Amino acid sequence: MPMASIAAKRVLLGLLGAMTATATIAQTPAQAPTRVPRSVVETSATQAVPQFRDPKTGQVWNQNNVGTNPIGKPTAADLAFDPLAQATRIDGVVIQRPTAVRLGWSQPSAGPNVPLVSLDNASLSAVAGKRWQVVLYVDNNANGTMVPMIDCRFTNAGKTIEETRVLVPALGAGVRAGLLIYGPKTDLFVDRAQCRIVSP
Repeated sequence: MPMASIAAKRVLLGLLGAMTATATIAQTPAQAPTRVPRSVVETSATQAVPQFRDPKTGQVWNQNNVGTNPIGKPTAADLAFDPLAQATRIDGVVIQRPTAVRLGWSQPSAGPNVPLVSLDNASLSAVAGKRWQVVLYVDNNANGTMVPMIDCRFTNAGKTIEETRVLVPALGAGVRAGLLIYGPKTDLFVDRAQCRIVSP
């Protein structure tokens, strides 16, 4: 009988262990699939106000004071350009492969609340007679090499003027780099640019 008693104890302990393991597994919350956070930056044009000094009167004229003097109402020539009336759009998506300028390195920190690649400090400006451009910084927060893809949209009063896809060269782990992204020619008015990571 002692052998049967030992065998019965082993069976009971085995069943008890299986029930405990099942209860523990049942109590573990299911992991919901997590979305990888993506980085987005948006910037407005920060141009210096162009101005002209009248050599005879010394008056400084700029877009903020033309037509406001007591001489009279502005003529049609004074009101020749209305940026809100611009309806031009560049069709398709412009593909760019800019050079990434390595600026530094920081400890990789990607995690549940930190994207693998992030964008920051974007600025939109115009090079007179050439193109609109966005200068921004890209951080690889991952432990490995990343090849980011960025979509930028240049707009005027919320209307898209040009869309561009930027294929960034491979960035090593923890690398911070600067990018220069070109937009439309400056004969088109742009007041805002939005750039976002689309991959990874």
